[in-house]
Amino acid sequence: MNALGSLAADAHVVVCCGTGGVGKTTTAAALALEGARRGRRVAVITIDPARRLADTLGLGSPDDAEVPRSRWDPHDEAPATGRLTALMLDPGETFDGLVARYATDDGQRDRILSNRFYRSLAGALSGTQEYMAMERLHELHESGEHDLIVVDTPPTRHALDFLDAPQRLIRLLDNRVFRVMMAPARRGLRVATTALHVFVRQVGRVVGAGVIDDVISFFRAFEGMEEGFRARADSVRELLADPATGFVLVTSPRRDSIDEAVHFADQIAAHGLRVDALVANRVHPHLAPGERVDDLRIRAAAIRASGAAHPGPDADAAARRVADRFETLADLVALATRERAALTRVAERTGAPTTAFVPLLAHDVHDLETLHTVGRFLMDSAH
Repeated sequence: MNALGSLAADAHVVVCCGTGGVGKTTTAAALALEGARRGRRVAVITIDPARRLADTLGLGSPDDAEVPRSRWDPHDEAPATGRLTALMLDPGETFDGLVARYATDDGQRDRILSNRFYRSLAGALSGTQEYMAMERLHELHESGEHDLIVVDTPPTRHALDFLDAPQRLIRLLDNRVFRVMMAPARRGLRVATTALHVFVRQVGRVVGAGVIDDVISFFRAFEGMEEGFRARADSVRELLADPATGFVLVTSPRRDSIDEAVHFADQIAAHGLRVDALVANRVHPHLAPGERVDDLRIRAAAIRASGAAHPGPDADAAARRVADRFETLADLVALATRERAALTRVAERTGAPTTAFVPLLAHDVHDLETLHTVGRFLMDSAH
């Protein structure tokens, strides 16, 4: 069994990463589908504004939804334990859920959720999609309801944005301004220092006293919740480093995508993590296995010369058409050879034990039948 097959069969978390437009969503959905076909309870998370995954799986809303078995297992071949759930992440809702989880009571929850400063802060943090994806991953992991969780990461130039996401709120909580502002909350909102009093007064002149009141009210309402957020961030970091978590790096033969894949692999390695598999998407197939490009061009030239040597325009025209086809075939073989060589170098650089080549398909992945086709390439063509 190749590494991708092992991930679908045995991993608890699979993280699909790479730059935008290389087929991460398709790869994540295909791996999730394969896990369900092997009898596992699978959830796939995506942040996908175009909702391609939802359309492919036949989901009519962005809410969490179990995909009907009749769609992903139409021939009833998978074990009865198999289940497939698709989760379209709502970042704002996720952050509100965190507040509800760590609030000491309903009153504290409501004070924070209605606070204007919190709404601004939540808008900024919920825009950080990587952070919200990690929070959702942790929630699913803690629920114990899924054997396999596949994460389709947001498109980003820096893998660090995703891998560092659990620590972002920790950096906010450790920020000096935050700690200073929290100090008076722990002292009944008395101004702790003259410096803080001056700071609040000066900022109030710029942004207005009402804003300052909102900020102070937020910090008072937040009191006692920091440790819960810290513990959660540490738990997510441990989950990413767990041996049961696998990383799949998705790329395409485009030069910019290849450069990005190498960059991602270097960042993943810098975190002490590994790339378990490389998926090369939209690769041109080798249409003449065993044939050399030079031999195909020589054959084309010979056919062209043979046609010119025979009298009659029909013979010459027919020979040119055949020669042109051989030239086209030679061009396609040369292109496929260059792509494979470049992608093989990427695989060597990443250290991925498995590389799966998914060919350029005749049309985009827009239904489950095509998704099954992609899954077969992931499972069968990896080496």
